[in-house]
Amino acid sequence: MPLRMSRRIRFLAYVLLATQAACAQDVRIGVLGLFRPDGISVKTAPGQALIIQTKTVQGGEKSFILERSSGRGTADITATGNGLIVQSGNRSLRISELRASSHGSGATDFFLAIPGKISRRYHGVLEVRAVAGILVPVVQMELETAVASVVQAESAPDAPLEAMQAQAVATRSYLVASRGRHRDFDFCDTTHCQFLREPPSPESNASRATVATRGLVLAYRDHPVAAMFTRSCGGRTRTPQEVGLSSHGYPYFSAVCDYCLRHPSHWVRHFAQADAAGIDLPEPRETFRLDIDRRLGWDAVPSNNYIARHDAKGVVLDGTGEGHGIGLCQAGAKAMAGSGATFREILDHYYPNTTLVNGQLAPGRSSAVVR
Repeated sequence: MPLRMSRRIRFLAYVLLATQAACAQDVRIGVLGLFRPDGISVKTAPGQALIIQTKTVQGGEKSFILERSSGRGTADITATGNGLIVQSGNRSLRISELRASSHGSGATDFFLAIPGKISRRYHGVLEVRAVAGILVPVVQMELETAVASVVQAESAPDAPLEAMQAQAVATRSYLVASRGRHRDFDFCDTTHCQFLREPPSPESNASRATVATRGLVLAYRDHPVAAMFTRSCGGRTRTPQEVGLSSHGYPYFSAVCDYCLRHPSHWVRHFAQADAAGIDLPEPRETFRLDIDRRLGWDAVPSNNYIARHDAKGVVLDGTGEGHGIGLCQAGAKAMAGSGATFREILDHYYPNTTLVNGQLAPGRSSAVVR
């Protein structure tokens, strides 16, 4: 075997082993941050107990148990500056941070609620701190739990299993390759990172897709790909450079999407000139689209596929598609799966020149390229 090839194989084995280690780790997800809460409630799931561990303002440590059978299954947490006040029953503590876990300090089921707004179930370990009067709840969860939760939240309810398996690989690849997107946690639960909601039931297609693809990630030139995806590409996927973004190692070769060509998702938007500043550039820019969406609503400019024209009232955008248009097209993947394509064929189409890496083999075995 040529020496250069031998070194290549050793390097690839090193990268794949690193990917295996990354896949085995938990991820830290900042949750409910969109609400900027100053108060939340944590509640035990039926049949579960929560061990609440706290650090007091004076630096000491205290702990107590939340358990429904004892009549104390809920704790209310309020922000006060950069500290917390936790109340449960007649107990009230002023603390600096809080951790909630199972008896063995591991993951468990619990509910997190913002009173009067939202309640959501999680499986993991909860950490809560406050920054300038705003609570920062973070759920540390096993990678595959996060993958299944994202697939459930991001996929259409009627998406075929093969399309969901492609989504699971894309989601896992992103989580493995993009840790640390936020200062205090790895990812948030919004479109800034990926939607994350409650873990799906084991019988759901989202769970089945996650189990069937467990450990599989996309790699390009021996590195995991931070795989992006879009709701509907408008007929052709874009590269990050086309919309003014960095490729972060994978160039995202443009792919033709037959389904979106035949069934374009058409939209028209009207803007006053002041609201549309920058949107009528010769080439669309994702940063401008997101800026307008933040100011005027998250569906103000649905995609980067549009033609801008001026009228007497301002700017009119005539476009197709939903999202940034980069990577896996969910509408196209659904159609491909419905026509008999496998998840590998879907991934090959939307992520050309990548390999599918198995980073979750049995102990004692190295990771391997599976295609």
